[in-house]
Amino acid sequence: MRYKYYFKKPKSEITKDIIYWLLVSGAVCVAATSPYFFLNLLKGAKKWRRYKNQRRKLSDAFKRLRKQGCIKVEKRNHQIYISLTEIGKKMAGWLQIDALKIKRSRKWDGKWRLIIFDIMELKRSYREALRGKIKELGFYPLQKSVWIHAFDCCDEIELLREFFGLSRKELRLIISNNIGPDNWLRKIFKV
Repeated sequence: MRYKYYFKKPKSEITKDIIYWLLVSGAVCVAATSPYFFLNLLKGAKKWRRYKNQRRKLSDAFKRLRKQGCIKVEKRNHQIYISLTEIGKKMAGWLQIDALKIKRSRKWDGKWRLIIFDIMELKRSYREALRGKIKELGFYPLQKSVWIHAFDCCDEIELLREFFGLSRKELRLIISNNIGPDNWLRKIFKV
């Protein structure tokens, strides 16, 4: 890891990185005899004194996450275990959804991806949040609850389905070769 680059990040980015690392690893086990384990993580960095303010940023980020209840730190047998709590997992989910993007392939495969959703009125906030996110992902509305995209997005839609807790009946992805006259859509998606 390049510490110079990492410490130029703002506090919010450091917090996002910590949450991401814990999400990916499930839990972190650090051999240490002190609760100040994150300082032990960075001891190998050259010219340590120069990074005093940056160490504080990392330390503050861990303290803030612990205070907010996002991470759990346990010490067992001279080892420190760090894991995400339920609140931390939710935060990690939001960060993952926030960073979601559909990759545009070099060559279009000629298939249209249609999303159809029918979410009951009790989940209105989910419906509005989903609509906002798919619009942000570049989908184009064909009707109120029917949206279209030109590029592969199966994984992204599955992630959204899981995140919002929607069933396959409530959110469907249909892949079609033919949707009728589509020249105007080809212009929108530039394919």
